[in-house]
Amino acid sequence: MTTADPVPSPTDERVAVLRERVAAQFAGVRADLEALVRIPSVSNAEFDQAHVDASASAVARLLSDAGMPQVDVLRVTTRDGVTGAPAVVARRPAPAGAPTVLLYAHHDVQPPGDAAHWSTAPFEPTQRGERLHGRGAADDKAGVVAHVGALRALGDELGVGVTVFVEGEEEIGSPTFVDFLHTHRDLLAADVIVVADSSNWKVGVPGLTTSLRGLVDLVVDVEVLDHAVHSGMFGGPILDAPTLLARLLATLHDERGDVAVAGLVHAPDPTVDYDEADLRADAGVLDGVRLAGTGPLTARLWTRPAIGVIGLDAPRVASASNTLTPRASAKLSVRLAPGQDPAAAMAAMREHLLTHAPFGARVTVHEGEQGRPFQAPADSPGMRAARWAMGTSWGTAPVDIGVGGSIPFISDLLDVYPDATILVTGVEDPDSRAHGADESVHLGELERVVLAEALLLEVLAPRT
Repeated sequence: MTTADPVPSPTDERVAVLRERVAAQFAGVRADLEALVRIPSVSNAEFDQAHVDASASAVARLLSDAGMPQVDVLRVTTRDGVTGAPAVVARRPAPAGAPTVLLYAHHDVQPPGDAAHWSTAPFEPTQRGERLHGRGAADDKAGVVAHVGALRALGDELGVGVTVFVEGEEEIGSPTFVDFLHTHRDLLAADVIVVADSSNWKVGVPGLTTSLRGLVDLVVDVEVLDHAVHSGMFGGPILDAPTLLARLLATLHDERGDVAVAGLVHAPDPTVDYDEADLRADAGVLDGVRLAGTGPLTARLWTRPAIGVIGLDAPRVASASNTLTPRASAKLSVRLAPGQDPAAAMAAMREHLLTHAPFGARVTVHEGEQGRPFQAPADSPGMRAARWAMGTSWGTAPVDIGVGGSIPFISDLLDVYPDATILVTGVEDPDSRAHGADESVHLGELERVVLAEALLLEVLAPRT
């Protein structure tokens, strides 16, 4: 199939059969998702990792029950002696002449945060309206059950080889992912890779993710004193570290809210835009708060850099004393436009922070993780197959979207499998609140995702 060829789609009768199967089996898919949400599989080391093991075992059982003949729970240990979280790999070999499709998801989740911010218990799945709430309900246990549901719908009629790879450490940056790929290179080899960890345009309109921002993170320390001193006796000529840290952080954006760090690049503006009212509603922006930056909202979200302060170390209000604080720190998350080299971005951030030290404060930068951005080819047979499958499932054509978030391991996949087509899909929508309180998945969207994946696997099979 060349770039110009149409998608050789199944008959209307076959589509109807798969649609009916998915609908008939969806109650079971939902029950499986609820069971997974009840397992608090937070991969952050501060939490009990026995739950991550339990989650991997539960996923392995689901894939075995879905007809995958080979299912293993695997870990790797890096050369530095770091042992990774459990990943589930299930395989069904390809029929002669058929391609192999790798289906990716992850079973670990973010910490729930303050339970008081949740309307219901984070690990007790609860339906409100058309949405199922719970930590991991969208990111990414919905991706896991979407794969399971598609495999069930096709059953023994599966016409392609399938490998399912469900990672257990994505939410902590996939620290052993590259080692896992190289250790199990042949086991995971595929012609098409479907990454079910992204979002759709909105409820009722699918999205095919064609770009992802990259990521670097770092911690910046500001020091002004070698010990705390009385704020009355010394306040005035000496500014405390939190004040100077705030002044330093303020230099990262200009007066319009655009990123002001030299060396961070922009990619071209997208061809679609986001309605401001929708963005404000989806993100929960308070009345009166102005949006930052200039240009199309989708550009600000997808193809331009963004810098956020995601952590602060300074005295807590509840335990504050009348002293000038000698040191304060901030953790910065920097999202990178497609085309940006992460090492160059880290160097630009370091240079900016060191050269903008306020009042001669001692500034130290501690570099953290780096992840490359992703830009899909404008068109490919696999992309057209995905668009057909989504359009058939939803009844409306998908929107090619960028995503402001980062999935750095996609570049790692391309390094190991340079000839594979990577399709970035997902179950989330703008109201899913992934990583936040009251995370949820829209159940109608989940059913459409299951059908779309079944149709994609169907259309990727050789046609006689």
